[in-house]
Amino acid sequence: MPSDSTSADLLPRYGLFIDGEERPSLDDAWFSSDNPFDGKPWARIARGGAADVELAVQAAHRAHSEGAWPAMSATERGRCLMHLADLIVEHAARIAEIEMRDNGKLATEVTGQVRYTAEYYRYYGGLADKVESSVIPTDKKGVFAYTRYESKGVVAIITPWNSPLSLTTWKLAPALAAGCTVVIKPSEFTSASMIEFAKLFELAGFPRGVVNVVCGFGEEVGEPLVTHPLVSHIGFTGGDAAGRRIYELAAKQLKTVTLELGGKSPNIVFDDADLDQAVKGVVSGIFAASGQTCLAGSRLLVQRSIHDQLVERLVAFVADAVLGDPTHEGTQIGPIATPGQFRKILDYIEIAKAEGAVCALGGKSRPELGAGRFVEPTIFTHVRNDMRIAQEEVFGPVLVVMPFEDADDALRIANDTAYGLAAGVWTRDLHRTLYMVERLKAGTVWVNNYRATSFTSPFGGYKGSGVGRESGIQAIHEFVETKCVWISSDLQVANPFVRR
Repeated sequence: MPSDSTSADLLPRYGLFIDGEERPSLDDAWFSSDNPFDGKPWARIARGGAADVELAVQAAHRAHSEGAWPAMSATERGRCLMHLADLIVEHAARIAEIEMRDNGKLATEVTGQVRYTAEYYRYYGGLADKVESSVIPTDKKGVFAYTRYESKGVVAIITPWNSPLSLTTWKLAPALAAGCTVVIKPSEFTSASMIEFAKLFELAGFPRGVVNVVCGFGEEVGEPLVTHPLVSHIGFTGGDAAGRRIYELAAKQLKTVTLELGGKSPNIVFDDADLDQAVKGVVSGIFAASGQTCLAGSRLLVQRSIHDQLVERLVAFVADAVLGDPTHEGTQIGPIATPGQFRKILDYIEIAKAEGAVCALGGKSRPELGAGRFVEPTIFTHVRNDMRIAQEEVFGPVLVVMPFEDADDALRIANDTAYGLAAGVWTRDLHRTLYMVERLKAGTVWVNNYRATSFTSPFGGYKGSGVGRESGIQAIHEFVETKCVWISSDLQVANPFVRR
């Protein structure tokens, strides 16, 4: 939990954003947001509660039911999204700097992510008036049947601390294109950039109340938001436990959800792969963003004939990685975002050692760097797939390496997990590529690359990795209801006691 500070009055403050205005919470409560690099509070965030959720949901409901937003055509909504994209590019450096202070990611990556969110709003701005319904040929004579898509209404968006604006955008852009209004609950660790971002919506032409932000903690804000009767859909990215709780609460009211949860994704290297490129892909998959990504390739599966060679190359490549201040251009691995996550990663490293895994690289914290919230890039060998370190999501720079014999053995290991978010395959064999792609139980499969995403491409998981899809054309359908309309051209009603 972010800490409180005795010098709180000296810190910049970020309020809630409700009905077009930034404001304190109703009870004027605040909490501190810490900088992961130096561990010091740098901002005060308004601490919302159930009463603030009520105000935000009512504002979103009004905006959806009356006024300018429902009167807009899909084309006009699209223009607002495109204008927002231009504003994001204009303000990207400032918003990225705020987000970097909140979660400690590298300045180069955060700035790139914020700028890239603009492309999502451009994409869905163009898509808004192109979600076509259909005329349905039926077996009934004398009727004309067609479908129409209608927005679901008020949408709750709950996002994590690792990529706040990016992962919010994956939900927010298609929701707005569909005509929904939203209430966003950002992570209590990374709320400031969301408030700063929300100020752009009025400038982009969005009516008041279309986008609202209530900061705070799960039980105080998240649960009242999920259970509010006027909220019709919940979009969530985060941990398994919270995702299951949200699913349970939503099911009681028959609300729809999109859930992007955890992963324990396999990165599979065959003996015919380009090993230099494979090493880079493995590094990108697990050590970029300090391993704090849901799609991290945290299980490396290597064909036995090249296992030792690949591990040797990998260790040599990663050993010189530069840990340090995320604002410095030369830094390659930044701090762990939260104190709790830092402790969790170190606990899993000890669990791995106790299970018999061999630490080939790293395995320690770096207390001399910043506030000490750094974990060395860590590689474990001699790992069995039934070990906790191979089955449970660590969400940090910790890689486990396991050998396999052939494609079927690799599939057996890869699919033997509760998750199914992503997978990587490294091979030059086209037949083997297709064989693996068809049999891997994962929502995304990268071949000879890893960690690429796009606004054009659906993203989501199998099994315990979630429900629904984000990005691409598919995402907008998560935020609409399909209505079927039957219009009769018959002048006479047939026997009313018999269904037509």
